[in-house]
Amino acid sequence: MRIKMVSLEDGTISCGFRKIAAFTARINPDTESYYITTKRYASLRNVLFGSHGIGVVDADAIDEIAQGLKDADLIGFSSMTGYADITRRVIHRVRELRPDVLMVWGGIHPIIEPENAITADVDAICTGEGEFAFEQFLSLAKEGRDYTKVENFWFKRGEDVIRNGFLPLMTTAQMESLPFPQYGEKEKIYREGKGFEPMAFADYVVHGGQDYSTLWSIGCPFRCSYCGNTKFIENDPNYTKIRHPSARYIVDEVKSVRQRFPHISHVSFHDDSFMAIPYKQLEEFAELWHEEVRVPFTVYGVIPNYVRRDKIEILTWAGMNRIRMGVQSGSEAILEFYQRPTPPEKIREATEIIAEFTPKYHVAPSYDIIMDNPVETRQDVIDTLELVYAMPRPYTLIIFSLKVIPNTGLAKEMLKRGIDLEQIDASYLQIPPRMANILLYLLGTWCPPRWLFDQLLKRVEASTTPQPLYPRIGLLFRFLFFGKKVINHLKFMDFSLMPGWISYYAYRIGLIDFWQRRVIKRMPRPEPPKRTVSPDVVPVIATDAVRL
Repeated sequence: MRIKMVSLEDGTISCGFRKIAAFTARINPDTESYYITTKRYASLRNVLFGSHGIGVVDADAIDEIAQGLKDADLIGFSSMTGYADITRRVIHRVRELRPDVLMVWGGIHPIIEPENAITADVDAICTGEGEFAFEQFLSLAKEGRDYTKVENFWFKRGEDVIRNGFLPLMTTAQMESLPFPQYGEKEKIYREGKGFEPMAFADYVVHGGQDYSTLWSIGCPFRCSYCGNTKFIENDPNYTKIRHPSARYIVDEVKSVRQRFPHISHVSFHDDSFMAIPYKQLEEFAELWHEEVRVPFTVYGVIPNYVRRDKIEILTWAGMNRIRMGVQSGSEAILEFYQRPTPPEKIREATEIIAEFTPKYHVAPSYDIIMDNPVETRQDVIDTLELVYAMPRPYTLIIFSLKVIPNTGLAKEMLKRGIDLEQIDASYLQIPPRMANILLYLLGTWCPPRWLFDQLLKRVEASTTPQPLYPRIGLLFRFLFFGKKVINHLKFMDFSLMPGWISYYAYRIGLIDFWQRRVIKRMPRPEPPKRTVSPDVVPVIATDAVRL
């Protein structure tokens, strides 16, 4: 069977898609992978003006994409909600060209909004973990047998929808059995006006630079109402448990990529809760990484509750050079509204621990902040600004206007309060240059004296309060903010946030290697922690009833 797997996401960062693409190629050798990306997220205009979104894809491009896919026997689409509209349009056009082709839609969007995704011109949507469910589905489809009872899928038969339940989540052993994610293995990419062409080395450089993005663990112990993970947990409560293959597996995955792409000199882990992995397993990972990989790596998805000095120490010794942590708000009331059990004092404690390693061993950490929440009062906004003002420096911020993901607890609560979700989404697409948002960019660049900060706070209002906008001042502060961020990264010769040819040329002339080996300070091997039992409340790992 000829299968075409199609990713409509953010370039080659699509960690989940690369996993399912590799697995599909294993069980069905006649499989090709296709990437569709508009690259709008990385544009300089979006960076300076605080805009988000993928832009408009015209009808000619949709037709060109569909023409390149139509000769498959089965097409598997994967997309996030931001690409859902484009995905639907491509699916519809393919159906017009090939009414008989079998089409399946997977990825985040069908899991979060299955009722929406199933209305597309598809035969099925995948509503859970895809690998082993898709293997069952594909086997039955090849044999011409009834596949509509396969779990983790919804199927459409005329006007009827068959809604099946869920398979158990993958165990550690099953995760260990999966092939490494597909990367640099005959993928194709869409080029406007040219259709799909084989991905060249230049495509990996342009989209990823010297950085490789991956996941080691799956799951999150929190149930924050704004997060899509709440839908995963609703489908299976065991999603609160952290699951991952062995340290040997993830280290070998990175080594295999670097064998094909020697310029890869940084790795980004996009796990939801990397720091919730038990210390002993982090220690095993650190030892293997330090011995066999020895390139810097960044840990995303850090939760303040799981920031411990011993974990930071062992990972820093291994090569961790940056942390991205979710702060979200400095208001205890808003944190409770988000159902996020991370009080401001826990956030302050975590930032103080992280600051001990910055800037000697780490690039300035990134802290996520959510603004423009219509539920916030003026005091809630001020509480966030006060927390950010007090956090130890250096740091940088990742500033978001609130985005309400459908079917989450937050979406339901907003609707209950009569709040227009479309209006919130409109704000998300471009961060408004209100005084509160501008102050965050200022604080991420420079710490003003207290008297000046107090004067600026007087101009802060809740996002729902009519207030003046300051687009020119906002543009200036964003320019200074991102300029400082670039300088912070260049001090460590870290191009993980700056993909493109500059990082590749820095690698080719040996600058990155020289910097990492001779300029950047290396932390000595820390002493192992004396305690044997962690005071943290930590989720079960995989299917074992073992606590950290």
